Amino acid sequence: MLPLTLLAARKLSSLLTANDLLAQTIAGLAQSVGVAVPLITSDQVVLSSAAREIGDREIQFNYPRVCVYSSQMKNTQQEKFRSFSGGIVVVAEIWSSGNLVDDSDQWIHYYVEALTSILRANRGDWGDGFLFSGIYDVQLQPPKVGGFGYVELARVTCGLNVSLA
Repeated sequence: MLPLTLLAARKLSSLLTANDLLAQTIAGLAQSVGVAVPLITSDQVVLSSAAREIGDREIQFNYPRVCVYSSQMKNTQQEKFRSFSGGIVVVAEIWSSGNLVDDSDQWIHYYVEALTSILRANRGDWGDGFLFSGIYDVQLQPPKVGGFGYVELARVTCGLNVSLA
């Protein structure tokens, strides 16, 4: 079995990439208001916690992208006779970049809305003992120089309840 922290990140990544759901959701949002937004396709959703500087130089990630990873695990033993009963925090970092600050600054909001709408639609059982309550947190950071000119980050954090025999 995969380590729980990898399995949790894969659960979220699979949710976003199944049938290219994230790209379809972004396209639907953008089309509904007549705006052109670069899509985040399934191959741009990666399991990595690499910082932007490392991802840009060493790994050659594309923009836009979503990096998914687990940031915390806590066995609270809520269910006393389970081997693991607690939570795992999963993070999806959304990276947007454009040659104009206005572009990346606008696109990031469409990416956040698409990802969080997928989360809202998938509350409940994610299988293998993972449950998503629907609670998430979004932190937006201001644009910085980088990427294709300017780069912006949004961090979406959600907790998964985990119960394993």
